[in-house]
Amino acid sequence: MAGAVLTLAACSKSNNASMGSSGGSHASVTVKAANVSGVGTVLVNGNGRTLYILTSEAGGKITCTDASGCTKVWPDTELPSGMSTGIAGSGIQASQFSTVRSSDGSLYLTYAGYPLYTYSGDNASGTANGQNITSFGGTWEAMNPNGSPVTGAAAKTSSNSTGSGGY
Repeated sequence: MAGAVLTLAACSKSNNASMGSSGGSHASVTVKAANVSGVGTVLVNGNGRTLYILTSEAGGKITCTDASGCTKVWPDTELPSGMSTGIAGSGIQASQFSTVRSSDGSLYLTYAGYPLYTYSGDNASGTANGQNITSFGGTWEAMNPNGSPVTGAAAKTSSNSTGSGGY
């Protein structure tokens, strides 16, 4: 966890200079807390899209990949070239916010050790249609700002019956 704080501190000068006051083009790698109907106060990106974790990816283990088709349903939070950390927005704990490097060297945002994703079925900010979907080797859950996955919220079931890609 100390590494996350050091990473944020080391990179904040360059990130703040490029993001402007509203986060600008870095909205997808900005993480903040917001109240989302049905799940409570959870992590969202700068566009207000709910961020999810895959329960099987504890400790930063990336199993949701392009190769498995997972990231078509659950877009990842890969950092753009030149960025080495995400942008910590309001309501999150900086000590929980970090990155993980994939086998190809790309950096992805994590919170409490879990890589973060959005869900292709969330068609607007403030929705959590991906909550409690079981696919791609685990269960998808929104994350509380305290670093705990949201459990017990209304379960969703997949409307895609093809079974392709584990979904």
